[in-house]
Amino acid sequence: MAAVAALRKLVPPPALCGFLLLLAVMFVASYAAGAAVGPVAPGMHETGTSRDGDGGGGGEDGGGGGMDMDMGDTHGSGGR
Repeated sequence: MAAVAALRKLVPPPALCGFLLLLAVMFVASYAAGAAVGPVAPGMHETGTSRDGDGGGGGEDGGGGGMDMDMGDTHGSGGR
């Protein structure tokens, strides 16, 4: 009987197992839906260029995929 009691202490509660199973099922379903739909925009997939800091900038031939953004002063730091 002591072995059964010790085993029950090591096994996680059924609610936790159910939650983890639900989490895994939702992840697989969302991944499958995303793979079926494809990329959000045609230009948002990898282009095969390296990201080694070659100074390529952005734009059509710069390898940045048009993702150059100047965030400026977004947190109100006042340039300090």
